[in-house]
Amino acid sequence: MKTADASILILPGFMNSGPEHWQSRWQAKLSTASRIWEPVMADARRDDWVEALVKGVKAAEKPVVLVAHSLGVIATAHAAPLLSEKVRGAFLVAPSNVERDNLTAGIDRAFAPVPREPLPFPSLLVASRNDPFCDYEKADEFAASWGSLLVDAGEAGHINADAGFGPWPEGLMRFAGFLSRL
Repeated sequence: MKTADASILILPGFMNSGPEHWQSRWQAKLSTASRIWEPVMADARRDDWVEALVKGVKAAEKPVVLVAHSLGVIATAHAAPLLSEKVRGAFLVAPSNVERDNLTAGIDRAFAPVPREPLPFPSLLVASRNDPFCDYEKADEFAASWGSLLVDAGEAGHINADAGFGPWPEGLMRFAGFLSRL
C-alpha cells in the first residue's frame, strides 16, 4: 500500500503532539494524513478517546492506517474491537503503560487494564529500552498479546521531540516498509 492509497490517521498521546514532534512533521509531509484530535485530549477519558478514533475511521474515505503514539497506542487497543475492516494496519510507537501506579494526572484510570486481545489488523510496535512511561518488558508483553511485530528502538526515551525525535527519518522509513506489506 502507498500513502496515497490510505487515510493515515495520526493518534497523538496525552496533550497532543507539538509542532516539533515526528507525528506533526509526518502529518505535514503526508498528503493523506489527518489527526484524531479532540479537545478531550487534555482531559484523557478513555471513552472519549475511543469514540473519537471510531468516528475518525468511519469518516475516512480510503482504507485506514493508524499511526499512534503513547496514550494513542492504548486508545487503539481499546477501540480495536469497534473498528471496521476499513483499518488495514496500525503503526504503534512508545506505548504508555497506564497500569503503572504513577500515572500522569489527567489520564483516566479507565484506560487500565490494557486490552490483551489480538488486534484485528496487522500492527508494528516500536518501543524504547528506556522509555519513562513504559518499560521495554511491558511493551514486549503488549506486542505479544496484540500480535504486533516488536521493533527495539534502543535507548530512545519516549520517542518524542523531547527525546530528540523531531523528524525521525528512520521511523518514516520503517513506516514506509510497514505500509508496503499491507
